[in-house]
Amino acid sequence: MTDAVSPASAPAPRRPAIDLRAAAPFAALALLVVFGALVNPNFLGIDNILNVVTRSAFIAVIAVGATFVISAGGLDLSVGAMAAFVAGTMILFLNAAPVEGVVPLLAVGMGLALVTGALCGLVNGLTTTIGRIEPFIVTLGTMGIYRALTVFLAEGGSIAMRSQDLRAAYRPVYFGNVLGVPLPVVAILLVAAVGAFVLYRTRFGRHVMAVGSNEDVARYSGVSVNRVRTITYVIQGVCVAIAVLIYVPRLGAATATTGLLWELQAITAVVIGGTALRGGVGRVWGTVCGALILEVVGNIMVLSDLVSEYLIGAVQGLIIIVAMLVQRSLAKR
Repeated sequence: MTDAVSPASAPAPRRPAIDLRAAAPFAALALLVVFGALVNPNFLGIDNILNVVTRSAFIAVIAVGATFVISAGGLDLSVGAMAAFVAGTMILFLNAAPVEGVVPLLAVGMGLALVTGALCGLVNGLTTTIGRIEPFIVTLGTMGIYRALTVFLAEGGSIAMRSQDLRAAYRPVYFGNVLGVPLPVVAILLVAAVGAFVLYRTRFGRHVMAVGSNEDVARYSGVSVNRVRTITYVIQGVCVAIAVLIYVPRLGAATATTGLLWELQAITAVVIGGTALRGGVGRVWGTVCGALILEVVGNIMVLSDLVSEYLIGAVQGLIIIVAMLVQRSLAKR
């Protein structure tokens, strides 16, 4: 006869492990919100919260695209300059296009911006994959190219929308709302939802993760590494264009400084959100949380006297270094 297993000797049920890297950005955001409320009671005001989330839209949308690029083992330093170039191209078209009617003209202009962003991303992707050049070098070069083209188009100044009717019709894209929710926030949710579905629920998303994890293994498994990486750069370009569509109605102009340091903020948001900079791990919603963290930090600095608001860039640079140290420590566990 076999001995019965006593309850005391039975193995205890395994508790589900908590992914600290995935949970960390949301915990950090919650702590920042509490800290902001303690520093300034106005921080939790509905107007301030909506303003913070709305202002994070540009970086959040761009960072969703960066999540795809980085998850596949790539990097794009040109997103800020690309945003300036796409915005300048779009505004020049709106100023000179023969299309009749405000709404049709805006629709065509928005379509042009999306196509321009996709083409810029395609240039980055093809140069990286077919040219077999490190993405850092490629996108550093295209960053200079896109920024110089913007300066050339603006003749060293700014490119502004001339038609007041066009400006008035376009303003609601940034300043409007749906059931009280600002349209830029709706854009964040839609882009993140689509991005999360593609990355987590589709074959392409699995290929992105495979390429980022081990390029050679992915290639031997039948994955077209160059095609996957090129598409991620195209996705990045489209996300930059979507951010531009939200950004242009805010100021109605583009300058040589438009999008300055957006690449730093986008990469920082991705890293804070738990996406591995070496590739193979991507977290879209964590990226959105990372973008919110950056904007909350900046907002707290403005509302308090703890640190000068002129040091926001320095604080963001420090955040990405700390985030990388945290990622490395968690990876060793």
